[in-house]
Parts: sequence; C-alpha cells; structure tokens
Amino acid sequence: MKQARYATRGPVPQDVIETVECELPALGPGQVLVEVLAAPINPSDLLTLTGQYGLLPPLPAVGGNEGVGRVLALAEGVSAPALGRTVLLPISGGTWSTHLIADARTLLPLPDDADPVQLSMITVNPPTARLLLSEFVDLQPGEWVIQNAANSAVGGYLVQLAALRGLKTVNVVRRESARDDVLALGADVVLVDGDDLGKRVREATGGAKIRLGVDAVGGLATERLAQSLCEGGVLVNYGAMSGEPCAVSPASLVFRDVALRGFWLARWFRAAPPERRVALFGELAGLIGQGKLRARVQATYGIDEIKQAVAAASAGERAGKIVLVPNGGG
Repeated sequence: MKQARYATRGPVPQDVIETVECELPALGPGQVLVEVLAAPINPSDLLTLTGQYGLLPPLPAVGGNEGVGRVLALAEGVSAPALGRTVLLPISGGTWSTHLIADARTLLPLPDDADPVQLSMITVNPPTARLLLSEFVDLQPGEWVIQNAANSAVGGYLVQLAALRGLKTVNVVRRESARDDVLALGADVVLVDGDDLGKRVREATGGAKIRLGVDAVGGLATERLAQSLCEGGVLVNYGAMSGEPCAVSPASLVFRDVALRGFWLARWFRAAPPERRVALFGELAGLIGQGKLRARVQATYGIDEIKQAVAAASAGERAGKIVLVPNGGG
C-alpha cells in the first residue's frame, strides 16, 4: 500500500509531495477498507500544497480530497456498502492513496458500471457548477448565463448542465486556442476576454438580458462580466485565477444594481441537510452514468508518478483534467 504524503508546504507543489509505502491499521468498528480507483488533482489540492487554500490540514498529511473507490473488506457487523461496490470517498483528505480506511456511513454508493475516472471528479466541480446555476437566480429555459474561465473543469460542467436545463451560455476564455474545446461541449457562444467584452456579448446574444454571471478569475475580468449583465443582475465569484481581488465599478454596483456574491462549496456542504447532499450527488452520478455529463481528461498517472502528476496539474495550459489512478497509471 502506498500514499502520496507531504510534511511541508512550499511554492512549488510537486517539490513537497512524495510517494511512500505504508501499512494501514486493522479495521475498527464500523469501518471498511477501500481500494482507491481514481482521484483527481484539483486547484484546491495544489493550493493546499502551497499553503494558500482557505482550509489547511495539519502536517504531515496525505494529498487529495476527492475520489472514488471499491469496497474490499468490511469490519465485523458492517453490511453496507456491499463488498465490491463502487463508492464516493468522503471529503476528508487522503484520497491520493492506493487504499484507505473509511467509516462505512460516510461512503455513498455510486453506479458500478460508470467510468471511475469520470465518477472520481463528482465531489467538487460538478456540484459547484450545478449550484452556481440554481442557488442565486431562478433561471428559466431559454435564458442566458455568462461565465469566464469557461475552459476550466467547472466551466465545462456548467456548459453541459446549462444545456440540459435549456439554458444558453456565453463562455469567456482567455486565449483563442481554448474556443474549440468549449464549443465541443455544447456552448452557444465563446468569446475571448477583452475590454469590449460587454459590447461583443450584446452583439452575440441579440441584446439578451443576462441575469446571472459566473466569475472564476477576479480582477478586472469581474467588471467585464458585470458590464455584460442586465440591470439587477447577479454576479457570483467562486475563484481568483488572476490572483487579484474582484474589481467592480460603482457604475455597475450603484447605477445598474449588479450584485456581487461569493460561493464556496465547502460552506454549502456544511449548511445543507444530508438528504439534499445525497440528492445532489445522486442526480450528478446518474448524469455521469448516462454519459450526459463528463470532463475532459488530459492524462492519468499512477501513485508512483505523483510528482509528475502534480507538475502536470500545475501547468498553465492543459487540454483537460489530471487524474491519479493510484493502482494503475497512464
């Protein structure tokens, strides 16, 4: 058994993570042994390694906060999930492992016939996209939503989920080479960001009143989205890829009554009742199992390739997600 551990944090994430052999303790009451099938490397994982994330585990720690596994053994008295069942791993850290021990009550059964790599990404990005579309504005079929960082993992899920709801999307990217990938997911409009974004959005949508904007970039990109919204629109920020604070002008806030809100999935999980969390994951797992929702994957890596995997995930221009397959590889 192996784990990807880190004992320090530093500016280059692949420098602090390493693969180590380990022995897991015997199962305790209510526990199960799980073989990890797949675990993605998310921006939040990288920020945790560099010490910049909002919630940092004590050191030393095992990397990874998302993934799926297969139940290998049950403690005495545990009957569910069943042996061999595919399960969603709890968001408690340590998914960059070949095996882990978990409380049986924290494991959510998933479709056994779905692609584990696609299922492994269900915990963070799909619910973020789904909730961004539903928690702030009551959008109706035929309405438009605008987002930046449209070629990101969340952006890709948002395009697909919006289309399933009959919504149209304006998708903003930061380079021309990203356009085709976003269009391939079913985007209605893809534009390269720039100072005249609001004007080009109005031209592309025929002057549609866009009530919801989704920002993952921050800085002046936030204001450019605000300028693209109608009066009284809501702009939701969930990230700061630019490394800069959100900038929204008084003209947008005061004269056009655009509201700026923030969204953090961890906070939603803490506040939402258990039955709502289960329903959300059930909905998303069903769509993934049916092939209606998926993410682009650039490469998979085995546990022994953790440094290469983290370096690949840290690269600026990627064609998809980097996923750790601890018991396999690329």
